[in-house]
Amino acid sequence: MSVKVRIPTILRTYTGGQAEVPAEGATLSQVIESLEKDHPGIAARVLDDQGRLRRFVNVYVNDDDVRFEGGLETLTPEGAGISIIPAVAGGC
Repeated sequence: MSVKVRIPTILRTYTGGQAEVPAEGATLSQVIESLEKDHPGIAARVLDDQGRLRRFVNVYVNDDDVRFEGGLETLTPEGAGISIIPAVAGGC
């Protein structure tokens, strides 16, 4: 399945500055593997040492938060839009 992945500014050094890149995969896990193949180093910024999604990285397939879907096994249908969004903390 071919999908489009929206890359946050902080990770664009891995994609040559591109804000959106194509990737392949029927599940989010496969899409991340595809991203890593084409943009080495990006998976380590999305996954922790155990291969799970990092706690402070939110990922959406279309508009669905994968933490409430199937996690890394969330299906990524043809043409899906995937967004990687680093959580922002702060306040006064």
